Order: sequence, then C-alpha cells, then structure tokens
Amino acid sequence: MTTLLIARQGRHRQLYEDNFRLVSGCIPYRVKRGYEECSNCIEDSLQVLMISSPNRHDLVFPKGGWENDETVHEAACREAFEEAGIRGILNNNQLGVWEFRSKTRQDKCSLDGGCRGYMFALEVTEELDSWPEQENHDRKWLDVRDAFGLCRYEWMKEALRAFVTLFEKDETTKLMSNQTVIESAVSKPASGSYSVKSSAILNSCSAKNVFLQIGSLEVL
Repeated sequence: MTTLLIARQGRHRQLYEDNFRLVSGCIPYRVKRGYEECSNCIEDSLQVLMISSPNRHDLVFPKGGWENDETVHEAACREAFEEAGIRGILNNNQLGVWEFRSKTRQDKCSLDGGCRGYMFALEVTEELDSWPEQENHDRKWLDVRDAFGLCRYEWMKEALRAFVTLFEKDETTKLMSNQTVIESAVSKPASGSYSVKSSAILNSCSAKNVFLQIGSLEVL
C-alpha cells in the first residue's frame, strides 16, 4: 500500500505578528565521517543540507509558515520533512530571529511582504527517498564554507554563522568539562608532588587530544 506524501496547502492557519508572517526553519547538519572526535575546526567537521528552487542556482535552508496548530519547533521539523525529505533531532535553542522581505514570493508573506523567521539546528538522522515537495526542491550536502557562498539571502548567512558559533560554544563546554574531570583526578600531597587518582579517566581524555598543565604536571 502506497502512502501519499502531501505538503500542507493554504494560509488559513498561518500565524502573524506585528504584520509579519511567522516563519520557522532549520539548518540541517551531519558530522562528516572520520571527524566524529574532531573539535579543532567546526567548519571542517560538519556538513549542512540545503535545497534548490526551480530556475535558481543559489540555495536555501528548509523553512516555511508557522501555523496555529503547532509549536515553532514542530513547524521547523515539518518544513524539513516537506521541503527536504529529512527527519532528525532538533536543537530547541533557536539560532536567532530574522526579519526579512520575500523578494520573489511576496504573496506568501504579509501585505507588506515582511516575514519574521525563527531558525534552529537539526541533526539529520533519516533521509527519505520521496518527500512531498520533491518536484520543486533538490537537496544537497555541502561543507560549511561552500554553503556560505551559496546562501540566497544575507540573513541566511547570518543564521549559518550563528550555527557555527553554537557548535563552537558546545565544543568549548565539552573541553571545560573534560578539564574538570582531569583536575578532579589529580591530587597534590603534602610533599608537593602530584599523583594521579585514575589513569583510566586521563586515558579517556587524552584520546580526544585534551591538553592540561597543572603545576609541573602535563597531561596529554
């Protein structure tokens, strides 16, 4: 039995605020194979997914109208499914909110052509072979640096910068957490020399190239 994949149609549920049409979208991403433990450069370790539009050479991230029977997060996931045929894990912390005018489809926004877009990061866990808007959108995985050059709008470049910053902060938090673990594994006896309580913890951290200097002790 074939399941019909149909995108939502119409604007009867569309949400508006301050004369702006509310839009929700995401930056879909995946970690490149072989870079799972690499945190030196986020732009080298991640790829993002973008979609095309008919008769255009530039690309966009999945996005669309936020409707009154769903949360902003549900709207972002729905648009990712309808436009790009993907499912995944959405980071509920928004990358930011951008106000912009639709240059090519002003009828899809408010009477003034204004949209207010909420963007999120989506870790892709599934890519479907068929999706509702497949005829209108091809999808393409790109390195982050290449994606910057193909973004159709300046506000999407800003969202991509916010995406990179989010991951840089996450990696810094992980590094600080590892340092705390190492510090708790090292004690300073009365003699002034250092001793290690748990070599297993240190070995686990050293596998991720964590470097810490405590007094005269270096842990690599």
